[in-house]
Amino acid sequence: MQSTITERGQTVVPAQIRKLFHLSPADRLEWLVDADGIRVLPVRADPVLAFRGQGKGGSVGRLLEDRQLEARKLQARLRK
Repeated sequence: MQSTITERGQTVVPAQIRKLFHLSPADRLEWLVDADGIRVLPVRADPVLAFRGQGKGGSVGRLLEDRQLEARKLQARLRK
């Protein structure tokens, strides 16, 4: 799917993606830049609800590992 970027840097999240990820106007998007390009992740308005159901199998550890990996990638990119 594609969307256009306006002169003000705005874009529209396609309706199919909003429905698939249950995005509402209260939600935010986090933009991550990595070696493969740009990733956009939904950030729920209520972080407790966003994390609900993720507690099985050490998800806190995975979350911390993911955050550390992102920080290392950013640091490496800034050193270049």
